[in-house]
Amino acid sequence: MAYYNFLGEEIPRPPSAPARALVALVRGYQKYLSPMKMGPSCRFYPVCSAYALEAVSRHGAIKGSLMATARVCKCGPWHPGGYDPVPGSAAPADPATDPATD
Repeated sequence: MAYYNFLGEEIPRPPSAPARALVALVRGYQKYLSPMKMGPSCRFYPVCSAYALEAVSRHGAIKGSLMATARVCKCGPWHPGGYDPVPGSAAPADPATDPATD
């Protein structure tokens, strides 16, 4: 089954069995636990579970888990949140910084 990130590009298949197990855990969280929340609560875009899914799929179980943990640790009133994509994912086209639009 293919998964897609917030930009609509396909997330690669996890590289190892531990990474696939972590992806299954994140998908379980997204499907069964996240809907129980009373509303959106993540201050980042993409949301933390989507970030974890893509980080583990792109970077493997160890590095992806560390990246996802660091992201969750940023969640709190001391951090403004905002756009924080997984390193290695495509950036959205921004006409202000795209050299092709000069």
